[in-house]
Amino acid sequence: MRVLVLGISGAVARRVALRLWRDGHQVEGVDARGWPGAPPGIPVHRLDLVKRATEDLFRTRRPEVVIHQASVASQTASGEQRHRLNLGGTQAVFEHCVAHGVKHCLFVGRHTFYGAAPNAPLFHRESEPPKELSRNADLVDLVAADLYAGTQLWRFPELVTTVLRVCYTLGPSGRGTLGSFLRGPRVPTVLGHDPLFQFLHEDDATEAIVRTVEKRPRGVFNVAGPQPVPLSILIRRAGRHTLPLPAAMLGRLQGRLGLPALPPGAANHLMYPIVVDGAAFVRETGFQHAYDEVMTLEDFRRSQPLIARGSAWLPSWR
Repeated sequence: MRVLVLGISGAVARRVALRLWRDGHQVEGVDARGWPGAPPGIPVHRLDLVKRATEDLFRTRRPEVVIHQASVASQTASGEQRHRLNLGGTQAVFEHCVAHGVKHCLFVGRHTFYGAAPNAPLFHRESEPPKELSRNADLVDLVAADLYAGTQLWRFPELVTTVLRVCYTLGPSGRGTLGSFLRGPRVPTVLGHDPLFQFLHEDDATEAIVRTVEKRPRGVFNVAGPQPVPLSILIRRAGRHTLPLPAAMLGRLQGRLGLPALPPGAANHLMYPIVVDGAAFVRETGFQHAYDEVMTLEDFRRSQPLIARGSAWLPSWR
């Protein structure tokens, strides 16, 4: 099949592209950042999703499958830029899919869209609407893009649309939301709170997306990994140390004293769990994670160790 991967420079997106390419598919990528060192067999186009050149790519390459993993976060772009790229880009992608004969469009979102709240259900299911739209202004455009992707299921029934809400990924790349959070030796927590964190290995996330391409399920699906782990245990097993802080102090210290810079609203995610039920995705695709929570954390710890340099502790890959 002809597969176009949007946001191909991401850690999981690269793995997906390589896996599909090695399985014999014709794979191309789009990413404004490019992909230094990409295999010669995977052309990468440095394009903006909302520009005309991207539509020209759809028109000339005629992809059969589009995997949309292109998004920007609050730490890397202004609100206006995020809205243009995340929501505007998603709208453009689906318009191009319909106009140029794409058979299957796969939108990859996040389980955090359900929102962290003290009164949230134990397990979030796909029938529950994302609530982070009203709680975290920095995620509004991402949540709106997820909801927009879901509307394509009834707007364009001839296009197979799959929306995946994937829990945190973690692995040897050290990239992603959770990997960045665990980057330093001291990891902040909110005093008096120890929420469950749900995550899966980067390779398992790759397998989930590849299975989606193969099985082509239509609908919105949560993608979960092994059992969730209390945040304090997650931090300890990753080889880091917890730094409990009052919620009010967390905002003032973030990005300082070696602590990660967190987006606004992140305190809720350190107080209340977001755990999703992935049973529907398993039924539709037969997906099973290969790495349990211990194996995933050990793989991250081995590949992202902390070593002493002078009087400071720094990640060994820096």
